[in-house]
Amino acid sequence: MSNKEVKKSKKGYIKYILLLWMLFLVGIASIVIFINQIPNGIVGELPSFEELENPTNALASEVYTADGILLGKYFIENRSNATYEDISPNLINALIATEDIRFEDHSGIDLQGLSAAIVSTLRGNKRGASTVTQQLAKNLFHRRDAGIIAVLKQKVLEWYIAVELEKRYTKQEIIAMYFNTVPFGQNAFGIKSATKTFFSTTPDSVNIQEAATLVGMLKATTYFNPIRNPENALKRRNVVLKQMKKYKKIPSEVADSIIQLPIEVKYNSSDHNDGIAPYFRKILRLELSKWARNNVKVDGTNYNIYKDGLKFYTTIDSRMQRYAEEAVKKHMETLQDTFYYHWKGRVPWAEVPEVITRAYKRSHRYISLKRAGLPEDSIKAIFDIPVKMTVFSWKGEIDTTMSPMDSIKYYRYFLHTGFMAMDPTNGHIKAWVGGINHKYFKYDHVNITAKRQVGSTFKPFVYAVAIDNGLSPCREFPNVPETFEKYDNWTAENAGHDDYGNMLTVQQGLAGSVNTITAKIMKEFGPENGQNVITLAKAMGIKSEIPPVPSICLGVTDISVYEMIGAYSTFANKGFASTPMYITKIEDKNGNLIQNFASEKKEALREETSYAMLQMMQKVTARGGTGYRLRFWYNFTGQIAAKTATTQNHSDGWFIGVIPKLVAGAWVGADDRAVHFRSINLGQGAFLSLPIWGEFMTKVYADSTIGITQDDEFELPEDPNAIELNCDKYKSHTRPEETPEDLNSPWD
Repeated sequence: MSNKEVKKSKKGYIKYILLLWMLFLVGIASIVIFINQIPNGIVGELPSFEELENPTNALASEVYTADGILLGKYFIENRSNATYEDISPNLINALIATEDIRFEDHSGIDLQGLSAAIVSTLRGNKRGASTVTQQLAKNLFHRRDAGIIAVLKQKVLEWYIAVELEKRYTKQEIIAMYFNTVPFGQNAFGIKSATKTFFSTTPDSVNIQEAATLVGMLKATTYFNPIRNPENALKRRNVVLKQMKKYKKIPSEVADSIIQLPIEVKYNSSDHNDGIAPYFRKILRLELSKWARNNVKVDGTNYNIYKDGLKFYTTIDSRMQRYAEEAVKKHMETLQDTFYYHWKGRVPWAEVPEVITRAYKRSHRYISLKRAGLPEDSIKAIFDIPVKMTVFSWKGEIDTTMSPMDSIKYYRYFLHTGFMAMDPTNGHIKAWVGGINHKYFKYDHVNITAKRQVGSTFKPFVYAVAIDNGLSPCREFPNVPETFEKYDNWTAENAGHDDYGNMLTVQQGLAGSVNTITAKIMKEFGPENGQNVITLAKAMGIKSEIPPVPSICLGVTDISVYEMIGAYSTFANKGFASTPMYITKIEDKNGNLIQNFASEKKEALREETSYAMLQMMQKVTARGGTGYRLRFWYNFTGQIAAKTATTQNHSDGWFIGVIPKLVAGAWVGADDRAVHFRSINLGQGAFLSLPIWGEFMTKVYADSTIGITQDDEFELPEDPNAIELNCDKYKSHTRPEETPEDLNSPWD
């Protein structure tokens, strides 16, 4: 080669080197410019500095009982945060060994792992390289878009955000944030929800095999779900255990022994039908949603009970709630068997076929078909076609085949109940059972809008008006029908007419729930239209409409369990009516108090009148009273003031019991009032409802941690002798030797 050619070649080589350097420098400059432009959104929107400092997720709001038990959650994502200290080292070791072994050494991006992943991918073996911090960035801040370009942009964003997160948070904080943001399936978001859902435990108590299972699920929450795909989950768990063994997070012998074990899931569903107090939780949710719409956060936006991680503290006592639900189940299951036997070979609606017609036309299926424009005959044909379905029974769910019309008839047979208990001194509701099974019967029979005829449980309002206006409990009235001429000669009669003609005291009239005595008191003190009684009932907490007619004295009005229990609490609270309440306070996700709540109190009766009513209603549970079963069935010895009620045709049975520290009551009946027992023996409140109260109180008395005993006594009024309650001194109809000033004489 000539010198000229050599020089030319050398010059070309230098140009080539310079070009390479220029390309390299331009590339570096471009990368620098590109990186500097990332905050300006060149590859997509970045979280703000404030968002990086305070990343947010939709947090489930939690509901707690008065005794500190988690009652339930409201969520879009079932997520509750855990701190690093709350998380078991088993979980942390499993995560690092499986997902990011150099987690402690990198600053958000693992260059060694990234290089290995690129080489592996070029060889045709796909291998992930995302660090825990990158995965956290993905979970927290950006979308999952489709397409190669979008994926590349997202990866760049992950890298950038991961580095920024590493600048602002410690490694421990990143681990905690990661575990709080990852989804696990089964509606469990975050490690706190996952440990409870899959293993009925808490993050700090997770053992090695549970930790390996949970971390293994993160690769694919459905495919490695131990409930849906147990074999896949077992294989994946063992992969995690081998990784923990490989990186010496657990001893070899421990890993080898656990690998031989099956996965033992202890599933805890987050279904709103599960857990205690489902009816109450639904009512609470509606109330809290209303509260959220009317209250704003510091940023001016309204609270959201599904996203803000609020903590709601209720008055419900988990022990009493559990005892109430157990009492309802025990009695209603037995009662339903009795009802089936009672109607064996017949149907309760034989004489009222409209029962089925009404249920048919109120069903969701009928309404949907009607809206779709189907003619009536076509709808009826559809309702007669058998289909597979699962139905409720007291022995457990039944998978069966029946027509929709047959299912309507099947469910018309069921008797339902509503039970509530509250502390009379402060209005705190301690137990709320709105029905027999929330999954199959959503209607809440305690709720203030669920009104049923109250029958004789209304009578104490009549007697309280009279006692408060000077009527002696010992005054006698003739037991004969009472007619109200001004009201179309409406006449109050007793269920049985054999006892007419004798004289009964006011006390006896209430204890025996005698209609004629109640009507005579109503006529004298009501007045006839019952306006005084209505006024008192309203003062005691009844919100329902009460018509101004004399028949209200026998309880023809429809009132809710919620209202009746609240009103009866006035008797035990020395005449002060306390509005029933079930929320005590609300806190934000950090435990800061947002709002406190207290029951409203107002005086409705003189305390002497309240005490007299309690003493009179104790006769209901004494020998000869309609609630005497509590003494010989349940062997209760303490003070119990009570009232039973049986409405027309035995459609509604009530029992309300008042003890010094608690007021509780139950209603029992069918959805349709035409469905009921045919006899008074089976249809009376003492048979339908009293046993729920009895079973409930048996458990309450037996639980010493609750602090309610049979030795508790009603508090005496300031002047316990203001109203004479001992009627034994009045033995004949001859005026006893009393001073004219004796205002409590039965001859007033």
